[in-house]
Amino acid sequence: QVQLVESGGGLVQAGGSLRLSCAASGSIFSINAMAWYRQAPGKQRELVARITSGGATNYADSVKGRFTISRDNAKNTVFLQMNSLKPEDTAVYYCNLDYERLVVSGLTAKTQSWGQGTQVTVSS
Repeated sequence: QVQLVESGGGLVQAGGSLRLSCAASGSIFSINAMAWYRQAPGKQRELVARITSGGATNYADSVKGRFTISRDNAKNTVFLQMNSLKPEDTAVYYCNLDYERLVVSGLTAKTQSWGQGTQVTVSS
C-alpha cells in the first residue's frame, strides 16, 4: 500500500502565492516521477507539472513561469510553489506518484497512485 499525503491548499487573493506538498510512503521500490494535476469544476483533470527521478521537469503552458515543481528525494516528497496565482488556477490539486512496486524478487511493476486532493481557491 502507498499513501500520498497532500497539504498546503487554501484561499488566496489573485497575485498571491501558495506552496503545496505531497509526501509518499509505503511499499515503494523506486519512484519514476511525481506530478501535480488539477481539476476545476466541470473540467477534465489536467497535468500541471511533473518531475522525474532524474530531475527533469515539464509544465502546462498555462503555469510556465509562475509555478515551480521540486522534490526532496530523501523524503519522497514533491512540492509545487505557485506564484502570481490567478482565479483560473482555482481547482482541486492532486498529487500523482509514478513508481515501481516489487512483485517478486527481481520483478517490479509500474504503478500509479493518487492523493486525496487539496483545494486551491484564488479570489479576484
